[in-house]
Amino acid sequence: MTDSPKIHRLVSRPQFLAAAKGVSQARGAVVVQALRREDGSDHIGVGFTATRKIGGAVVRNRAKRRLREAARRLLPLHGRPGDDYVLIARMGTADRDWERLLDDVRSALTRLATPPGPTAEARRGPSISGPGAQSSAAAQDDGTE
Repeated sequence: MTDSPKIHRLVSRPQFLAAAKGVSQARGAVVVQALRREDGSDHIGVGFTATRKIGGAVVRNRAKRRLREAARRLLPLHGRPGDDYVLIARMGTADRDWERLLDDVRSALTRLATPPGPTAEARRGPSISGPGAQSSAAAQDDGTE
């Protein structure tokens, strides 16, 4: 059995600002920002924030408590060692059904852990060019006007 990665709290403003420069995923009642650290450490960093836009101090504190518990449960399973995560409360975080909030966080973490997919050009397939190739507009034109 492998040990779960050590989780450290992000506490300084520069750590939060650095994570904001990484990638992010918005899911339901949470936004998760992630940044790959290049310090060689394998711990997971996590921070939490809620702006005044979502409500007063009581609402913000409740939202952050719920995000802390969700992170405690899910980061060891879905977080990548060597990454820093910032969980940002959105409207409804404090009141969202607990299972749905867990699904939101899990979905965002899973999406952030997967490498980016192929480019749009790679998904379309190779382009056909050469003497016998027609453009798609020419292929649709039947020659009548």
